[in-house]
Formats: sequence, structure tokens, C-alpha cells
Amino acid sequence: MSEKNREGKRTARERLAEERAKQRTAEKRRRVLIVGASVVCVLGLAAVIGVVAANAGKNSEDASGPVVVPSGANGQDSLAIPVGKEGAGSTLVVWEDFRCPACKAFETAYRPTIHELTASGKLKVEYHLATIIDGNMGGTGSRNAANAAACAQDVGKFPGYHDVLYENQPVETSDDYAKNEKLLDLAQKVDGLDTPAFRSCVEKGTHNSWVEKSAAAFRNGGFSGTPTVLLDGKNIYQDNTMTPAKLKQQVEAANKG
Repeated sequence: MSEKNREGKRTARERLAEERAKQRTAEKRRRVLIVGASVVCVLGLAAVIGVVAANAGKNSEDASGPVVVPSGANGQDSLAIPVGKEGAGSTLVVWEDFRCPACKAFETAYRPTIHELTASGKLKVEYHLATIIDGNMGGTGSRNAANAAACAQDVGKFPGYHDVLYENQPVETSDDYAKNEKLLDLAQKVDGLDTPAFRSCVEKGTHNSWVEKSAAAFRNGGFSGTPTVLLDGKNIYQDNTMTPAKLKQQVEAANKG
């Protein structure tokens, strides 16, 4: 073998090694991002229990009225919004807050895999909506965004609007989602959602009391923070080895079983 050929193969090996190192670094950064963001939300929940209690009266007053359950909501007290096939082999339970940065990090990393698994009928997702950032940072953006998402569920547009809310999530300290105008503007990004019925639901806060009931269930559920992600009853978000690929592998194994 000529010296030139040996040098070419060596260079190719070096390039391959460098690419693999980059991939490992990117994966490590992704995990750090998700875990780091989760710590912020967990600390927020632990530190502001008193603030949540102090704000509870005001929020309850704003949300006074009958509990109006979104169309198709199920589970205990009808607090879960289901996405996916009812007979799927695995169920993913997700507790989220639309203002929570850790929830956005989880959605960004896992959304393509979750979409793939729900579309194939292998996974059913049950979304539960929480409002801990309202208590942490003040405001009503978590609640109002959750109400708007419930309004989208009424017309069969929850998955698309759910994703849009995370894609356009304001910084944690901003309460942009408290503004109905912002929530209605984002509805224009989902085909067929921006209708008079949806607008009326958002503006009236039709599901506010339902959101408050869901938030109370979260506070009373013994959860450590958002997101809380349970795959067939097991908390996978606390598993530092979990990846989208591993999630897919476990779901596919459950469907074969």
C-alpha cells in the first residue's frame, strides 16, 4: 500500500472518530439541557408552595364557575387529554406547564418520536396540564394557555396547538400567555383552529375551572415537578439514561409483548 493511500485511510478514520465524538458531545449537551431545565422547574415548585397558596384565592376567583370538561377528556375526574389510539400497547402520561422551560426541552427532544409512535398506533399519550409557573413567577399565563389548549381539544386541534404553544413559549419570566391576543394569534398557525367558537372559548375562559382542578390534582399528586413523564406507570424522566431512541425501543417491545 502506498504512503498516499495509508494517509487517506488514516484521515478517513480520523474524520469518522471526530464525527462520533461530536455526536456524543451533542447527546451529552441535550441531556444536560433537559436535566438542567427540569431542576429549575422542580426548585420553583419546592420554593413557591406559599406563593401558590397566596395566589390560590385570586386564581379561584378568576376561574369561578362550573367545571367544563374539554371534549374527549378522560381518566380520573376527566383530567387527561388523550392523543393516540385507545388500544395502544403503551401509555405515556405527561404532566406539563406551557410556561415551564423544562417541558419545552422535553417536547423539543422527544416530540418527533412521540408523534411517530402515536401515529403508528403503538403509543397513547395522556396530557395533564399544570400551572406551577404562575405560582412561581406570578401571572396567569400557564392557566390561560392551558384553557386555550383545552379549547383546541374541543374542536380536535389539541396536538397541533399544543406543539405551537411550546414552539413559541416565552421566557419563563414573561407572562405573555396571559394575553388572549397572543393565544389567538398563535391559533392561526394551526389549520382550522382560528374560529369564532375557539375565540369565544379562549376569551370567556370556558375551561379555567377545569384547569384549576387539574392544577390541584398535580399539587396533591406528590409529583416533584414538571414535566413528570410516566411510561406505563414508570417515571422515565428521572432516568438519566433515557433517550428518544430508548423510549421507542421500550414502546415497541411493549407492543410485541
